[in-house]
Amino acid sequence: MTTMSVQEFKSVLKTEAASVEEYLSTCLHNRNIPQRLLDSMEYSLLAGGKRLRPVLCLAVAAMFGVKKEQVMPFASAIECIHSYSLIHDDLPAMDDDDLRRGKPSNHKAFDEATAILAGDGLLTEAFVLMTETAENLPADSVLTALNTMASAAGSGGMVGGQQLDMDFTGRNDVSLEELQTMHAMKTGALIRCSCECGAILGGAGTEDQERIRTYGANIGAAFQIVDDILDEIGTEEELGKPVGSDLEQGKNTYPSMLGIEKSRELAQGLVNSAVKQLAVFDGSDALFLRTLAQYIVDRVS
Repeated sequence: MTTMSVQEFKSVLKTEAASVEEYLSTCLHNRNIPQRLLDSMEYSLLAGGKRLRPVLCLAVAAMFGVKKEQVMPFASAIECIHSYSLIHDDLPAMDDDDLRRGKPSNHKAFDEATAILAGDGLLTEAFVLMTETAENLPADSVLTALNTMASAAGSGGMVGGQQLDMDFTGRNDVSLEELQTMHAMKTGALIRCSCECGAILGGAGTEDQERIRTYGANIGAAFQIVDDILDEIGTEEELGKPVGSDLEQGKNTYPSMLGIEKSRELAQGLVNSAVKQLAVFDGSDALFLRTLAQYIVDRVS
């Protein structure tokens, strides 16, 4: 498997994330948002992170020849959706986490009501941003991508996955298949869809869209497995929140079912399958995507 060096990959990832960061820093301005609400929304949206989901969308679109700036509003909208989900996940009624990315969770920095509204605001503004992509790309492609993203973020995707996560917490009869389904919805759907929407906006054909969809689904699954492993063996600095929170809350995880080593093997197998989907593509963006897939699992190697 041909990949970039770790140093080169991290440099490209940092550059791409910085371009997303720059766009996010002003994308909510001049929208008549009350100041406290805007402060709360930007508190979480601009809290850092690798910006994996928008970077995936941009890289896939670029692989099909579309300029990244043309896709930037849509890609940044994905980060708004992701940030909203984190705000709501941290709430006392959900995962009840006090830290996020090394900072107090939104409801701790502000209050519960404001945090809920900040999440609502980010989710809704995301769809405004997505429609703005039609200024630079064919409207039918934007509509298809928007529909795909709404499905992935909604009740049959991320939101439904969060419900299953709460349903499964504290149970000892959850099967591996049920765990995989839950994570494919809660975490995997948004990662898969970030890739898929990049292909749609890039004008990819049906077969190539399917390749990218499979790539995204596999790295999304691997990402969650690695997150589960890091919750057991990582550090608070790596996670941005206390380690061992999954075990403390009685959550079902891959390590709790399979052990650390078998979980690692499963994640690597998924990454290998993801990379195979990119065999027909060449160029720097395809190389970046192959390296990104392996980087996900190398975090726990």
